[in-house]
Amino acid sequence: MTDPKRIIIKNANLFQPQGWLSSATVEIEAGFIKSICSDDLFTLETSQNEKIIDAKGMAVIPGFVNGHTHLSQTFMRGLANGRPLLQWLRELIWPLQAEISVEEMQLAALLGLAENLRCGVTEVVDHHKITKTRNHTEAVQKAIETVGIRCVIARAWVNKGKNPENDQSILDELNDWYESNNSSEIVKYASGPLTPWRCSEDLLYRTHQLSLKHKSFTHIHVSETREEVQMSLDEYGVNPVKWLDQIGVLDSNSQIVHAVWVDEEEIELLATREATVVHCPISNAVLGSGVAPVRKFLDRNISIRLGSDGPASNDTQDCFENMKMAICLARATNQDANNISCRDALKMATSSNELIPGKKADLIFVDLENLHTMPVNDFDSALALCSKGDDVDTVIVAGEVLMQNKVILNLDENLLMKECNQAIKSLRKRVGID
Repeated sequence: MTDPKRIIIKNANLFQPQGWLSSATVEIEAGFIKSICSDDLFTLETSQNEKIIDAKGMAVIPGFVNGHTHLSQTFMRGLANGRPLLQWLRELIWPLQAEISVEEMQLAALLGLAENLRCGVTEVVDHHKITKTRNHTEAVQKAIETVGIRCVIARAWVNKGKNPENDQSILDELNDWYESNNSSEIVKYASGPLTPWRCSEDLLYRTHQLSLKHKSFTHIHVSETREEVQMSLDEYGVNPVKWLDQIGVLDSNSQIVHAVWVDEEEIELLATREATVVHCPISNAVLGSGVAPVRKFLDRNISIRLGSDGPASNDTQDCFENMKMAICLARATNQDANNISCRDALKMATSSNELIPGKKADLIFVDLENLHTMPVNDFDSALALCSKGDDVDTVIVAGEVLMQNKVILNLDENLLMKECNQAIKSLRKRVGID
């Protein structure tokens, strides 16, 4: 499907940095927001090369950024079953990951990306763990190009512990992915070391420098559990964030995923080095890992994104659930109803992106005319506390309509689900999980 170069959105309740603009018109041209004004001030110049969309009853907001997931884990949904993180990885996730085929990887990625799209995600960071062949990574890239949302493939790697990779092979492959996708609008790459205790100091530094060279970043699980923090203390004598800083891998191009068990010194380092924290509240709760100190991050002006984490530990990729859980956990843990506001959660979920002229046209329409959101007394609360992924009506990425009237336009959902069910049965049988 080829979209017109110009899209006019009318009757929008529009999310703006300073508040909400009701009865708004948004003009999109060549993939960017060209203008925003009140409906009564907009003069429509009709042509055959434009599309008019009525957003009556909708909230129009920046698309969600799912800051951390594992798309392969759509095939492992519902397998946490009370296991703590490391036991769950060793007994279930690692064996399934070792067996997944290229075809299964592509189906799992398609399923995960379609789920993200349906929930209003316009950009996702896939911490891609299935790297045993380059074909597995290419399968994810093909899935991204089919679905059409923006995606950064953070190519995972380890060079310590079980099944380590060769250092030079990791560097060569990362460099190849960077160079082959420099011009892509939709697919980007990043370095995805899994966790400090499975990566060497030298290779963490070298891969980070390679990322900087290609204007990318390092995306790494850090301090998700107390056990992992203790591993760092035992081996290096310092907590993980401090160790990353000491070896030169903590700066504005570092994405620190989880950061549940960080102390005051580490929080200060995150702020000083301008690193980004990716907060995964549902996954941390499901696995019993703990609750990240989000209010402290906000007070230090640390950039925070929300991540769903993989479907094996969430078990959905619904950013509305994620926002509500982030709010509820922070308020309950601190016994403070003002600890995190709905606006705070919306900014985290959208990575503080704004709908203003000149910005990329990545936006979504959320239907607020339903039983669980009406009456809408406050738009922020209606979105962060009342809405669900199924309420997303329309998704636009780079000026292209990917979903409208709750129908995904680039793929057949029913056929995809049928193919995934067949593939999952085969995978479980091969691994011996029946």
